This record gives sequence, structure tokens and C-alpha cells, in this order.
Amino acid sequence: MRIEEKPLTNWINHFYGYGSWKARFWFVGYEESGGDLPEEVAEKINYFYTLRSITPTLCDIRELYRHVTFRIEGPRAEKFATFHDHRFGKKATLHGAWKNIIAFVHGYKSEKLPDLLAYQQNLFAVLSAQTEALIPLYPLPAHNHAWYYAWLDLPQLPYLKSRTLYQEHLYAGRMRTMLELMRVHKPEVVMLYGMENINQLKKSIQEFFPAAAFKMVKAIKQHLPQHHRADVNGTTLILTTQIPALRHNRMETGFDWYAFGKQVKGI
Repeated sequence: MRIEEKPLTNWINHFYGYGSWKARFWFVGYEESGGDLPEEVAEKINYFYTLRSITPTLCDIRELYRHVTFRIEGPRAEKFATFHDHRFGKKATLHGAWKNIIAFVHGYKSEKLPDLLAYQQNLFAVLSAQTEALIPLYPLPAHNHAWYYAWLDLPQLPYLKSRTLYQEHLYAGRMRTMLELMRVHKPEVVMLYGMENINQLKKSIQEFFPAAAFKMVKAIKQHLPQHHRADVNGTTLILTTQIPALRHNRMETGFDWYAFGKQVKGI
């Protein structure tokens, strides 16, 4: 399955992630996950193209995932037909980052931690619930350090020749759009995690919200990640280089995201 120019351009211009702009908590990751296989990318962007979005759009993650085939080989291959089966079906697998996002939200709300898998299957990033929104700073699925889009024969999109060109081309516009929507919808918390460009982000935010004053909060080993915080326009902004997941499932490389939520709330 080929990646076609029109669906790809539509995705780049209008795809902003999953959930609702009216969600209380926005979690902004560095980029959309996946991207190992062109077929996966094509299925994502082709489904999104059918929505005919002409504005910055957060879509239904469950519906999009129904249209993406599960192609991972090994023991899991026979368990799941689609991404939806993998994350939301009866035999779903708990997502390593989502579980800590769920923990953060419940810590912030001072609520008992739920059954994480059941919450993921039934409530996580549901549009009608308006609790979590998952937003990539950069929209293209791009796994680790590989950049497969340079191989596409799309001379009309010269910025795809390198990840650096692509990020430079998109950064200012996407940040401005997200900050404008943040001003309109006033989410309670916006967390930008896994960020490689903290100083650039702070500058962009302060240019848009001149009153934003960031303070740096130091890490507490295996408890709280180092982060930068600003409270502006009714929203708490959190910037961190850390991701809400255990690296290689090792406790010594992770944090307590439930406690982090409580700390941000001031509990």
C-alpha cells in the first residue's frame, strides 16, 4: 500500500491527535507513535482523509485503530487483527505510557487508581468523556531515530527529505495552533512530555503568553521527574524531557506518575 500525497498532506496539516479539545488534560508527546511500516502509515492517513478535516482535528482513536492492521509477528500475531484489538479489545495489552498517563490523571484528581487495563479499554481518551487528549507535537508516525519519509517520491513536499527540515517546517505553526486552542478551551493541565527542545518551547509559550513564568522543579529519583511549570490563563503547563513509561520495564528508570499528578495539583 502506497503513501499518497493528498492523504499525507491532509494528515500533516490537520491531524492533531486523539480525544477532545474540551478535555481537562492534554498530553502532548513529541511525535505520533508507530511508523515502522508504510502500510501502517498509509492506513492511518487514508482513514483520516475520509473524515475530510479542514481544521485542526482530534479524532476518535478507537475508530482510527479499527482501520489499522496489526502486523507485529510472533506470539501476539494471532491474538489481534487490528490496532483496536491490541489496545481496546477483549484481550487488549496495557500500553506502557498510557498506564502512567491514567495514573497521573487519577493522582491529580485524588481518585483511587482504577484497573488500568479496564480504564484503557473503556474510558481512555474517549471523546465524550472529555478527560484526556493525546496530541503529538509532530504528526507523522516516526519510530525511534529512523526517518522513512525521505524515500517518498514527493517533490512537492521537499521538507520531508530530513527529520530536521520537517520539524523546522512545522514547529511554529503547530505550536501557535495548539496555544490558540489552549487559550480558547482552557484545559486544566497541558503536559508536554518527552521533549527535546525545552528552551525553544518555553520561548514559544512566553511569546504567546507574555505573563508565563516557568519554574524548574528538580527530580526526585524513582518518584518525580524533573519538569518546568507555568500557570497561565487558567491552565497549568508542564514541560519535561521524561516520558510516562518505564524504559525496558526497569523500575530504576521510571517515576511514580500517580504521585506526580498529586504534586502538580498541590495535594
